[in-house]
Amino acid sequence: MNKYNFGIVGLGVMGRNLLLNMADNGFAVAGLDLDPEKAESLQAEAQDGQDIKATTHAEEFIGLLQQPRTIMLLVPAGKPVDAAIASLVPFLDKGDIIVDGGNTYFPDTDRRFNELSEKGIHFFGMGISGGESGARRGPSLMPGGNREAYERLRPVFEAVAAKVNGEPCVEFLGNGSAGNYVKMVHNGIEYGIMQLIAETYDLMKKVYRMDNAAIQLAFEQWNKEELSSFLVEITAQILKKKEGETYLVDLISDWAKSKGTGKWTSQNAMDLQVPVPVIDAAVNMRDMSKYKPERTEAAKILPWNTGVIAAGKEKNIGHLKQALFFAVLTTYAQGLAQLTVASETYGYDLDLEVVTKIWRGGCIIRAAVLEDFRAAYAKNPQLRNILLDKDIAQKLVACQESIRAVIKDAIDQGIPVSGLMNALAYFDAYRSENLPTNIIQAQRDYFGAHTYERIDQAGVFHTQWD
Repeated sequence: MNKYNFGIVGLGVMGRNLLLNMADNGFAVAGLDLDPEKAESLQAEAQDGQDIKATTHAEEFIGLLQQPRTIMLLVPAGKPVDAAIASLVPFLDKGDIIVDGGNTYFPDTDRRFNELSEKGIHFFGMGISGGESGARRGPSLMPGGNREAYERLRPVFEAVAAKVNGEPCVEFLGNGSAGNYVKMVHNGIEYGIMQLIAETYDLMKKVYRMDNAAIQLAFEQWNKEELSSFLVEITAQILKKKEGETYLVDLISDWAKSKGTGKWTSQNAMDLQVPVPVIDAAVNMRDMSKYKPERTEAAKILPWNTGVIAAGKEKNIGHLKQALFFAVLTTYAQGLAQLTVASETYGYDLDLEVVTKIWRGGCIIRAAVLEDFRAAYAKNPQLRNILLDKDIAQKLVACQESIRAVIKDAIDQGIPVSGLMNALAYFDAYRSENLPTNIIQAQRDYFGAHTYERIDQAGVFHTQWD
């Protein structure tokens, strides 16, 4: 009793694998799950030399842990988290730590942080990225909460996290709900990049007339170059899979599902007045995918007669690669800009060099370009937008011709590429010294007397337009 270093509540896929990861690294760990089968299977999975104990009783679970206790919750977000906390609190003491490792909406984390602080219990919201494999072999961890209390978590988290150049992909991120907020934006970026890859695949297939084998080879090659990333890597793997003579991807429905984390990113970005149009487009296209019956009907009555573009020319493939790279960079830029404003608004005190550093390994959005971002923030911690870094800017400028050419081909062929279009629109708007929003200000003043500012003199003005 009282000998276990760390406890996990929720022994599903993520909880079980993370707990086994901790045991691999020499920690004595205890697990709690209301399902006896999950508790028993974990106990049976323990290898020689691993000190693992699983139970279905909260009081027994608490009694197993060293004091002050450290407990992680890996249960579904929302009410299950509150229920798990309520079941544990009667047995906890001041100074104990609870870590929520789920995809929790950040205001819920702030509420729990404040409620448990009143009881003397430290509460952390921690994003975990990497899926089942990451949890078992090394995820990216994004903790936020109390900085001093984090020092008790550091040894365990640094041991189990993914490593890049010997550096663990975990670090204290900031106050309160900072960890959950960073994970939310991470998921929004993930939505955006997945949409961009899907659009690139669609263009290859429908515009440039490439077969699955050629598409697969392109993604496989790109993963060895500047587009090297987890999402490009798994796309190449997916495109290899066959059932008999049929590629599995051709048998999968285009009705996409989501858990809402991308939507949270878009909603909060609008609250903060931070434009994230690629992420917005990605959320919208998942929603559009659900209108399958209507899309099937519309395809018959809303035709577009197109010409044929030469299939699979090397120039086209080169343009596609550069277009995707351009759009991926701008998607990261949008998410990082949202983190910049959120840090100021919510008092997180985020260090974006740290954020980009811990995203380099273990997580779903890990990519070679994150090292470039880390270097940019190391050089200029006050950077408001990654597009303002001269090295990143040069990469984007070099890809302009390609993304414009690809979008023109998509428009000519009637192929929806809202992710790519919004990436370019964001870039063009951000680099525009003068936008046409002066006419909007005039319109607002005309119909609502909302006033406007002038460029030739200071003050606030209203005109009697008619």
